Amino acid sequence: MIVPVSHVAALSAGLFALGLFGALARRNGIGILISIELMLNAANLNFVAFSRAQGDGSGMGQAAALFVIGVAAAGAAVGLALMLAIYRHRRTIAADEIDLLKG
Repeated sequence: MIVPVSHVAALSAGLFALGLFGALARRNGIGILISIELMLNAANLNFVAFSRAQGDGSGMGQAAALFVIGVAAAGAAVGLALMLAIYRHRRTIAADEIDLLKG
């Protein structure tokens, strides 16, 4: 059974909107990072779906998705390391209580 691209694009838009809402509404730093990962995965879903819909045999959509996954993994590692360092210094990871860069 072939799923139409419009259905996949609608699912991807919903996932992206859910991630955007989570990134803007959450106060927890870890929750914000998870929401950003959800937004990146929605973009990956679009890359793969549109590459498949075009019938492109080169796999450029899959390659782009793998690149984004790699960059997201590196970003998550750096983000979690920053959250750990902030927690050790401030004893909180609440985004509205972190003001380390204020002068």
